[in-house]
Amino acid sequence: MRKRIITQAIENIIPPDENWLALETLAEAELTSEDPSHPIELALKPIEGPGWRASESGQQTVRLLFDKPLRVRRIFLMFREEEKERTHEFVLRWSSDGGRSYREIVRQQYNFSAPHNTLEIEDYAVDLVGLTTLELSIIPDMSGGLARASVAQFCLA
Repeated sequence: MRKRIITQAIENIIPPDENWLALETLAEAELTSEDPSHPIELALKPIEGPGWRASESGQQTVRLLFDKPLRVRRIFLMFREEEKERTHEFVLRWSSDGGRSYREIVRQQYNFSAPHNTLEIEDYAVDLVGLTTLELSIIPDMSGGLARASVAQFCLA
């Protein structure tokens, strides 16, 4: 058997040719908390960076309220945890009526365990027609620890 070990740099995970939406100009963000040194704007672009982080521990919500209804075909999420072993859960929901009702897209748990499992990448093919609100809810530590929620990248196309 011929084998070759390959590595993939983080900056090559998101294909550069995707037509990513300029979320900072298309939506208003609602957040339950935000670390001033890690604002949501750092997560809404398809580039490697520190991303968003909550200013306090516990369940957090990031909600994007779009200025006008959109059609979204792809949602890309990247979570990174290099320090604390933990299991987090996130729920991604969407609304076409300004947040009066929501439909769940995905509910996912992931176990972070340094040094091998420090990066969670989720790439969803969707067809959200008339999207007015997108909500990401994160429980950063299912065991109730003091971890803070974070998301390295949150991109839509």
